[in-house]
Amino acid sequence: MQRQVIVFAFDGVRLMDVAAPLEVFATAARDTGAYTVRVCTPGGRDVITSTGLRIVADLSAEQAEREQRLDDGAVRTAGAGRSDVTLIVPGPADLDTFRKEPALVDQVARLAAGAQRVAAVCTGAFALAAAGLLRGRRATTHWEHAAELAHRHPDVRVTPDAIHVQDGKVLTSAGVTAGIDVCLAMVEQDHGPEAARRVARDLVVFLQRPGGQSQFSAASRTIATAHPVVRPLLDAIAADPASDHSPQALAGQAGVSARHLSRLFREETGSTPAAYVETMRLEAARMLLERGESVTSAARRSGLGSDETLRRTFARHLGTTPSAYAARFRSTRPVVPHVPTIDSGAPL
Repeated sequence: MQRQVIVFAFDGVRLMDVAAPLEVFATAARDTGAYTVRVCTPGGRDVITSTGLRIVADLSAEQAEREQRLDDGAVRTAGAGRSDVTLIVPGPADLDTFRKEPALVDQVARLAAGAQRVAAVCTGAFALAAAGLLRGRRATTHWEHAAELAHRHPDVRVTPDAIHVQDGKVLTSAGVTAGIDVCLAMVEQDHGPEAARRVARDLVVFLQRPGGQSQFSAASRTIATAHPVVRPLLDAIAADPASDHSPQALAGQAGVSARHLSRLFREETGSTPAAYVETMRLEAARMLLERGESVTSAARRSGLGSDETLRRTFARHLGTTPSAYAARFRSTRPVVPHVPTIDSGAPL
């Protein structure tokens, strides 16, 4: 089956959100010959990405809709085979783009109606949600905007830590480069894991990257609360996460019962005292590892205590190990594997 991949671009779209799907499917097309990859835009006009780079359309969104209608008509009247269409909706740099330009959401809805599969990259999930395509479905988006997606669209079951999520014919992905991950997943669905591995090798990326997107997020922001009991405790935990911050110790410091403190924490932070302390200790451990501390030192100085506790905490929250995290985030210097070098004088 010849598969059509349509990437919908618009003014303000993030360049990488467009480029990643194009690169994956164009590479897969060279390997399999089974994809036609095109960019469509509103009215077929050139669009300016968030970086300022101009993208020239292959066709207008309206033309893409007409092609889908003609294809449907051919199937009904002549029984001809349908060309499988995958619609990819990239995200904008400005989260409010789809609110400011509802016509874009309408366009996405019309294009999606004729597609057999729909995928969003990063904040493109907001367009799918606004178009009703995520109603009752699991979805994800960039870690920084996952809570906002859940707030704006309570009918969507947001999975904040996933690199990508598929629910039925709809796929959503985390921020920017996760567009590569979700497109590799689609290539694997279409042509099997070996085809996807060949594309991943060509692009020098993971076929399936380890861990979830929490490992890529910035350190947790301080909870915005001015509560006279909770605020001093949050500051104390952030200042010295390795101190004794058991629920009993915190309650004693605040002069309230442990039960009352637990209620206040839930109201002000959405978390229990113990869970909040663990989160802050994890953030401290991450920062220590990024600065070059050993696993043992990071465990001790963050308050998590032992190497084993640190490993369990990393596995539970980040889906990776402290050593793997440190290797990936400590430095931009490449890790050179111990493999034989190529002798330029040797015959090929």
